[in-house]
Amino acid sequence: MMLITGPLWSGKRAFACRVLGCTPEELSSRAVWDAQDLAADCENLEALAEELSAREVVLMTEVGAGVVPADPAQRASREAAGRLACLLAARADCVVRVFCGLPLVLKGECAL
Repeated sequence: MMLITGPLWSGKRAFACRVLGCTPEELSSRAVWDAQDLAADCENLEALAEELSAREVVLMTEVGAGVVPADPAQRASREAAGRLACLLAARADCVVRVFCGLPLVLKGECAL
């Protein structure tokens, strides 16, 4: 599994399409995106990470940028997203951060 992470609207989906050789319309059958949203209400992040790691590609938007929200629910959601990202990165063969459309391999060897 390849984990692609980066800020919102940084080019993650376009990069995934390029790596997979698919169109944006075909992407949903080969990848899951917005994985950070799945973490928000999840009671078992380990099980979610295991389920997602069976996909070819997982896209996850970095949230928060270090800003700690005052709302407890938002803090818990961001913490869950961060923990899920760590679990997925540990399972991934390749981790790529995309920023301004530019991929940076963080883990493994990826055919870019």
